[in-house]
Amino acid sequence: MSASRVLVLNSGSSSVKYQLLDMTDRSRLAVGLVERIGEETSRLKHSPLATGGAARETTGPIADHEAALKAVAGELAKDGLGLDSPELAAIGHRVVHGGQLFTEPTIVDDAVLAEIERLVPVAPLHNPANLTGLRTARALRPDLPQVAVFDTAFHTTMPESAARYAIDVRTADEHRIRRYGFHGTSHAYVSRATAALLRREPEDVNVIVLHLGNGASASAVRGGRCVDTSMGLTPLEGLVMGTRSGDLDPAVIFHLMRVGGMSADEVDTLLNKRSGLIGLCGDNDMREIRRRIDEGDERARLAFDIYIHRLRKYIGAYYAVLGRVDAVAFTAGVGENAAPVREAAVAGLESLGLAVDGGLNAVRSDAARLISPAGSAVAVAVVPTDEELEIADQTYALVGTGNA
Repeated sequence: MSASRVLVLNSGSSSVKYQLLDMTDRSRLAVGLVERIGEETSRLKHSPLATGGAARETTGPIADHEAALKAVAGELAKDGLGLDSPELAAIGHRVVHGGQLFTEPTIVDDAVLAEIERLVPVAPLHNPANLTGLRTARALRPDLPQVAVFDTAFHTTMPESAARYAIDVRTADEHRIRRYGFHGTSHAYVSRATAALLRREPEDVNVIVLHLGNGASASAVRGGRCVDTSMGLTPLEGLVMGTRSGDLDPAVIFHLMRVGGMSADEVDTLLNKRSGLIGLCGDNDMREIRRRIDEGDERARLAFDIYIHRLRKYIGAYYAVLGRVDAVAFTAGVGENAAPVREAAVAGLESLGLAVDGGLNAVRSDAARLISPAGSAVAVAVVPTDEELEIADQTYALVGTGNA
């Protein structure tokens, strides 16, 4: 029997998201989430899609990621999909930061783990949790290929003119300071899916991808290759986000430390957790912000306007980078669901060929779709992202032939 299943793990600091997929038809056999790891109120939610059974939920203390993955294995085993199944080809792991070394999915060994650990200083919120998931899964199934799929990998095709910051080269190289970009699995998936929606090959299409969730990033994709992206050394740079500031004058940091008396850690917390939409109006949920706007709340209106202003600037900038744009694709939680954001983001850009059809934009659907008027020079699309499927595809492409 060929091994055709891939388990995808996304390990956060206190959570593990997972999906089990059958790569013969790319169907989902099970999905789930373990959250609040390390607390008394830990919770595991599991949906056995293969059997069509009801979703299951358990609560109670789950001490650490090892316990969490063992609990996940137990739930899968109840459906006959356990980690000991000979049909399991590999486990694919989301790893946020791969630096310059990791440009493609990579089978994990001790040297790979060491390099991911070396990158912790530039991804202190994400890489430690990713490492924990990798080490735990290797311990549970040491015989099984563990594949790291890196958020940064898709962006390694950027030219040096886009990836380099204009600081002293020796200092930059010594400390590995450059633009890396993030949400790469989403940008890769959505750029290809947009080309498919246009019934064209990815190599023939230039796309601006707008991944708008609580974290938000934009990318310029020319012929299937990223040539620029909004996030930088860390996920802080770029668009206004739920709790992150995005772009700002670097001297703001010096000012807060010298004049405001804030420590480096306090500034870090301010910019990553108390800025963006939540800093501007106290809410980081776009639905709540729109509700407040409808009620006449001026703080919410200003927060929305700042969010849109930054977004529109990046659309224009990436239009200039690409020279020719075939499509602008909105994705992720806000991009897929917030029609007012999509409408406002392209408003006033008609001279660039960008417009949305009000009726099409208002339709809610889980399918990829065009929302621009027929005959538009540039397609505007809503393309639901599927990072787990992208990770599974990349993982299976690396190991699947050996299991066929």
